[in-house]
Order: sequence, then structure tokens, then C-alpha cells
Amino acid sequence: MVDITILEESDSKIKILVAKTDRAFVNSIRRALISDIPKMAIETVRFELGTIEQDDHVWETTGPLPDEMIAQRLAMVPIPTDHDEFYFQDECPTCAELIEADRGCVQCCMFFGCKVFGSEEGTEVTAGDLNYLGADLGLQILDEYKPIVLTKLFRGQMVEFYATAIMGRGRDHAKWSPVCGVTFQPKYVGQINIKSRAKMLWDLDLEINAKDFDKEGRLEDYQKVEQLIADLHHVGAGTEESRTFKNAVTVEAVPGEFILSFETDGSMTPRVAFEKAFAELAERFSLIDEDFAAVL
Repeated sequence: MVDITILEESDSKIKILVAKTDRAFVNSIRRALISDIPKMAIETVRFELGTIEQDDHVWETTGPLPDEMIAQRLAMVPIPTDHDEFYFQDECPTCAELIEADRGCVQCCMFFGCKVFGSEEGTEVTAGDLNYLGADLGLQILDEYKPIVLTKLFRGQMVEFYATAIMGRGRDHAKWSPVCGVTFQPKYVGQINIKSRAKMLWDLDLEINAKDFDKEGRLEDYQKVEQLIADLHHVGAGTEESRTFKNAVTVEAVPGEFILSFETDGSMTPRVAFEKAFAELAERFSLIDEDFAAVL
């Protein structure tokens, strides 16, 4: 049974120890994180065209950027994803039986509206100008992503559009991938092999010293091991000290243990992303078991 331990966690980043497994399984988690997690992203945008007379001025729906470029930027804005409230359109209780062109309800779509006027000095249209047209205020764009700039409007220019977000997966388009910087590596431990020579490293007065190791000369704290790896460059290949040091202190990979780390784009927390990736893998493996049972 695979053991999971969360080493570090914040609103956007996470570092996880995955033990009692192999590299192939951890890589399958990495691929599931990138490609398989359900996520909301803006799919269609309807731009309103025309002119409006307001405040003794005529405003026209023109701007410095083509509509297609604004739509592309909208697609990459992190949309808060509530997996318990929304469905894929082909699984929606209301829309699943309809043809694709007729699908789109409050159970499988999120609707946003935006209307902004320019100014003499220029007005930036940002993700914060997107208004979720629904009752759940928790599904508005998060505050930290509201400054994302979509375009800039000047006097006489305006933009008005309605955007629809739907559920998708990263394997279909990058806008539906909620994670980035997904990496994993073996868990390493430090080991003192020759105490007399190890003193060369301690004498350099770097971050790690002999007191960090236990009685057996072993260092297991992963953060300190990371620092030890950096410190060992001072006595490693290419340095004068390497001739005498000769691997007095080394780092070794722990069999069957890996550290997985990634961050999300803000559409969901890292913990939710990890849980959804695991759920997708579990479902896929169960289908394989059913196929084997049917064949055998």
C-alpha cells in the first residue's frame, strides 16, 4: 500500500512524500496531474458590437487588441473550480442527452459578464472585471488573480462580452491543466562515511554541520539534505578539496521513496488537485481490471 505524507503545503504549492512505490507509479501521478484533472476554463466568448451614447460621449466597441487575443487571454484566467457543483457537459443531468450545440446550463457552465469603458489616461481591463453571473459569490475570480490584464481602453473605446466556462481536461487543451512545475525525485539521505575527512566540509562553515547528523552519521531531514547537496558542491568535482575529501559525506537515494512537488494556477488547491489525480488513476486502474476479467 502506497504511503502519502504531505511535507509542505500552501494555497498554491505542495510537496509530498510518496513511499512504498516505484518511479513508474509516481510518474503516472505526475501525468494525471497534468492531463486528467477536471477543471473549469473559459471556452466561448461572445463580444457585443456597436456604439453607445453615454455621458455626452460616443463609445464604440473597439480596442487595441483583436477580440481573438482577448479571448485567448480569458481562456488562461484561473476559474475557481467546484467539482461538487458542476459536471462535464456530456455527463450533465440536464444537457447530456442534447446535441453539443444545444448544451449549456447552470449545472455544466459558468457564465461571466464584462463591460468596461475607456478613459483619457487609459483604463486596464482585468480579470477582476469579470462578474460571475451566479448566486455563489465564492466562484468569483480570486483576489490574487484579479490584476491579470486583458487589454487597455482609451477615451471612446469600450468592451462588452459574455464568457462561458466549461469543464475540461489538460489533455485536450493547456487551459484545462490546473498545475505547473510538476516534478519528482528520489528522497535522499545524507551519510557520513569518513568522519576525519568530513571535517573538511564542516570547517568551511556552511549551512550543514556534524551536529545535524544522528549517532549513525545519517541525515534524514529532507530540507537539510537539500542544503547538504548544495554544500557538497564546495568539495565536489572540480574543487581542490575533492582530491582529499573523496566522498567522506555522500547522499543516497532511499529505495521506493520519492518527493513529488507542484503548484496550481489558482483554480483549485494543491490538495484537491492531488486527490482528483488519484481518483482519476483509481478509476482507470479499475477499468483495466474489468477488461482483464472480461478477457480471461
